[in-house]
Amino acid sequence: MKKHWWKALSVLMITYTLWAGLMGEVPLREILDESIRNLYFHVTMWFAMLLMFIISVVNAVRYLSGSKEKFDARSNIYAETGLVFSLMGLVTGMLWAKYTWGAYFTNDPKLNGAAISILIYAAYFILRGSIKNPDQRGRISAVYNIFAFVLMIVFIQILPRMNDSLHPGNGGNPAFSQYDLDNNMRPVFYTAVVGWMLFGVWMSRIRYRIHVLKMKNETVEDITNEILD
Repeated sequence: MKKHWWKALSVLMITYTLWAGLMGEVPLREILDESIRNLYFHVTMWFAMLLMFIISVVNAVRYLSGSKEKFDARSNIYAETGLVFSLMGLVTGMLWAKYTWGAYFTNDPKLNGAAISILIYAAYFILRGSIKNPDQRGRISAVYNIFAFVLMIVFIQILPRMNDSLHPGNGGNPAFSQYDLDNNMRPVFYTAVVGWMLFGVWMSRIRYRIHVLKMKNETVEDITNEILD
């Protein structure tokens, strides 16, 4: 039980965030109004996504250095979790954009970069599915994963800062922490970030265990078939 404390902590953090995010006190700002509560749900998805992709690319590098199947599996699974978080971040962002900018999606460097990054990672899974040989799939996928991570950083973190952007924190537009994230919001926001990160790691570990059990089951079936034959 002592080994699983962080799992319970993630559930408590997310539960607290959901309650405080909907019922807690927030500063009323022009245009944003009550929609500022989405900060707890939109921005935190991207933080969790970034951690998942970092773990994924680290495992990709480890696979290239050792060619162990477990690193390829972990790289793939954490990329899957990261993609889920990115989609959740995109959806919550589109809802927020509709309220504040009048449209679900605009021709904005940050939004375009996020959409392109999601497509790049979606192509990663298409690539994996098209390669049958496990070793070849692992090597090519690992190289592409590194490529995808670098492009994601460029499209989401670098290019938007070099151009005019409606999105806070880019193109001279101040970030929320500079004028909206007051002392009432900070504890909830940081709790949400940590909670979703822990939850993402937890879900990925469950997926990896399922993968291991599946591989063991296939191995047993192969041995059984050989004996029967």
